[in-house]
Amino acid sequence: MDELDTYWSDISAVFGLTKLFGPPLQPGVEISNNVDEKTLAYLKADHEMAEFVEDFVMDSYNIMLREEIVPTFWGHFSPKQENMKAGFDQFCSAVGRLYADVKVLSPRLEELSRLRDVCSTHRTIFGQRTVVGLFCCSLRGTMHSQLIQDWEELVRQFYSQAFSVFYKSGGSNTSQDPEDSGDWSGDLTCGGCGHQTEACLCHTISMAFQLTIARMGELGLVERLADQVVLEIVQDKITNHVQETCRGSFDCSYLASLDEWLDIVVLAWLKEAQMGGISRKKLLEHLYNTYTKARIEQLFNIIIEFPDSQPALEDLRDCLVHTDLRSHLTSSLKQVLDAKLLHPGVNTADILTAYIAAIRALRVLDGSGVVLELVCEDVRKYLKTREDTVRCIVQSLIDDSATELTEELQKTEGLHLDHSFQAPDDWECLEDWENWQPDPVDAPSKHRGRRSADIISMLVNIYGSKELFVNEYRSLLSNRLLAHCSYDTEKEIRYLELLKLRFGEVPLHQCEVMLKDIGDSKRMNSLLHTVDGGCPELQTQAFPVNSLILSAQFWPQFKAETLELPHEVTEALDVYTKAFQTLKGNRTLVWKPHLGFANIDLEIGDKKINLTVSPIHAAIIYMFQEAAEWTAQQLATSLKVPLSTLRRKITFWQSQGLLVENTTDTFTLVEEGGMKKGTGLGDMSGVTHSLEEDQEDSITASSADQREEELGMFWSYILGMLTNLESLPLERIYQMLRIFAMQGPSAVECDMQELRAFLDTKVRQHKLAFSGGHYRLPK
Repeated sequence: MDELDTYWSDISAVFGLTKLFGPPLQPGVEISNNVDEKTLAYLKADHEMAEFVEDFVMDSYNIMLREEIVPTFWGHFSPKQENMKAGFDQFCSAVGRLYADVKVLSPRLEELSRLRDVCSTHRTIFGQRTVVGLFCCSLRGTMHSQLIQDWEELVRQFYSQAFSVFYKSGGSNTSQDPEDSGDWSGDLTCGGCGHQTEACLCHTISMAFQLTIARMGELGLVERLADQVVLEIVQDKITNHVQETCRGSFDCSYLASLDEWLDIVVLAWLKEAQMGGISRKKLLEHLYNTYTKARIEQLFNIIIEFPDSQPALEDLRDCLVHTDLRSHLTSSLKQVLDAKLLHPGVNTADILTAYIAAIRALRVLDGSGVVLELVCEDVRKYLKTREDTVRCIVQSLIDDSATELTEELQKTEGLHLDHSFQAPDDWECLEDWENWQPDPVDAPSKHRGRRSADIISMLVNIYGSKELFVNEYRSLLSNRLLAHCSYDTEKEIRYLELLKLRFGEVPLHQCEVMLKDIGDSKRMNSLLHTVDGGCPELQTQAFPVNSLILSAQFWPQFKAETLELPHEVTEALDVYTKAFQTLKGNRTLVWKPHLGFANIDLEIGDKKINLTVSPIHAAIIYMFQEAAEWTAQQLATSLKVPLSTLRRKITFWQSQGLLVENTTDTFTLVEEGGMKKGTGLGDMSGVTHSLEEDQEDSITASSADQREEELGMFWSYILGMLTNLESLPLERIYQMLRIFAMQGPSAVECDMQELRAFLDTKVRQHKLAFSGGHYRLPK
């Protein structure tokens, strides 16, 4: 054997290459862990040979990795395990076998490193400056080149089992009793390992996990093998924890506790798992995104429950700063509001309640008002199309029960209308310019949300004009004043003064006169009924009369209803009129017989019952003094009321058991039996019943009716145009009306849409014909 063969035999034996390249070792020969000094001296003298030996040894180890070590490791991944604990054990076994195979080569790698140091053959190969680093790089490369299908599933089971144990133990892997090793259900099952508490394996799993992670860390496989899988597991756990924590609970803040949970549980486990590549910033961003999306899904309920839900809104506001979900919030909430509110099945009052809650809640979420403007745009447009929106708003403002709008009315602020010459926020910018903030980037081009913080102003701005609200308040005030059997106006005066601060004194001057009429009427009645200066006839007549004297120019227009009172009552009214004329000179009274109340005594057998009812109810029952039986048509003719009105009003006396309908539209007085149980002297059931009916039909003409009457003034002009010019398009009619009928300070104005609706109504009434875009008179 020559000298080179001796050197090769030494190198082959020390580095374990005989199995691959020979020569075979002789039985009983002891193998040294170190290269012989002669071989070392030879390699030290021949630098190129030393590098060749190093490369040859590393190539040999790469062959071992490709053909034995790595295939054995991946072989432990089969068969696929359905149980998470079984998958955990299988992965631990795979890593244990890999670690054992690599450990066999560790002394040889150390010797190869010594050989490099002695021979001064230090090189950087594949970015690695050490032999061990180069071997670990080869190990990782070989494992990657031989990846099997679905390998991530076993890795996921391993880390999921470990995290479950760590999570259920509250972020601590110290030794615990079985009952304390995790959550357990009624069947005494451990929530960490899934076994019975008597046979809990949480501590065993924790120890096995730590050992396996330590081995993977030595091999440099932790992040390469599990980085993405662990990130997905942790993100899933964060998502589940956030959803479980904040499900249906809006009255407390969770951000601080979630942030603390992230540090105590998730990051502590990642540190134990040696996953340094997953940053806290990335996990915190995922937590904020998850929490924000969860709150956005619940935002409609959060708005409805405001102000109890303010902590949830403040959390959401803080999260929006750290996430890019603002546009998702606006689009999602807009879709929810449109789906839940904008359909005929929802009452206008409920839509207004939700809209007001949205204003208050979204003000907390976004002080600029941009989110509110974007989200509620369709709600505002839809409210404008509903006929009873203005009435609902005004009713809420003056509601006797405390509402959000009555609370807003207590604030002494003026209206902030969109068409103001200079908006209040402009003044605020001048006064507080150092704290000025620009609008968000998603703000509409015409956004003026900062100045529209006042809820009442935002409701008025749905229509852009306060005249509609003032007119509706006049109508509601007239109904309230005429629906009460007293002269007490203290409460109405208080509401009026509050409304003056909002809408100004001039638009509400007519309402002030209306309230003054009630006080003047009280004094007039007292004066006419006094013994000294009053009218003696008023004090002695069979039907005592008290009146509400209204100034016709200042009250809203009443509905045109007819009612002929009994002759005796009419004479009593005439006496009151003469007494009034005597006192007031050239002024007189025009009675509205269908308005007011009548206090009547009913004698049925030996019973005497006192009731306060509306005039038409009193007139109906009064007619049955003349005859015990009437047909509906006879009563309607005698009282000069529509038959439909009579049928509706007479049901009150039927419900009280005084009248009975023997045959269709034939009513008979019940002489015996009397009123229903519970009615007696001073009973106000008649008033209540009457008011419930009258709430359906207002005493005054509605805004739509008044507007229709105003537009009716154009009808004579339109008839003249079409008589002379035969047919005209809408635009030409509108232009001519602007010239001839819309001039002067008291002229009625309308836009083209209103005129179109008015003309279309005439077409439906067959008073006009429409074809080819032209209106003409029917032939």
